[in-house]
Amino acid sequence: MANFIKPYNDDPFVGHLATPITSSSITRSILKNLPAYRFGLTPLLRGLEIGLAHGYFLIGPFFKLGPLRNSEIALLAGFLSTIGLILILTLGLTIYGIAVFGQGKVETSGILNNNLQTKKAWDQFKGGFFVGACSSAGFAFICLSSLPTILLN
Repeated sequence: MANFIKPYNDDPFVGHLATPITSSSITRSILKNLPAYRFGLTPLLRGLEIGLAHGYFLIGPFFKLGPLRNSEIALLAGFLSTIGLILILTLGLTIYGIAVFGQGKVETSGILNNNLQTKKAWDQFKGGFFVGACSSAGFAFICLSSLPTILLN
């Protein structure tokens, strides 16, 4: 029987454990298509795309599982809870950016920086995330409010 689990690049001193799942071409192609790793996106567009995905699906658990789930304002309460969580997540991104990049001088270069390793790129990512998450939560709110009540129960 073949040994499928081996050290990464046959180096036992490297901490990455290559398995058929982690080293397969399918896994790599899926990960390369995620907005965090996709080549050619600006930090603003990365944040916007990640925010759009998260804001859209965050409203559901608050709406269906929240404490006001059986009231007439369950959808509005779920939407407001989603906006509150998005604000908390954006605050977390802000705190991370301050901790890693500091409040010092902002690096600027003539080259488009796609890797989120500067204060300016991180601020653009954070802004895109906030706008994308709030707008997609609003879109989900509008979609859910237009459904008849009988379908939502």
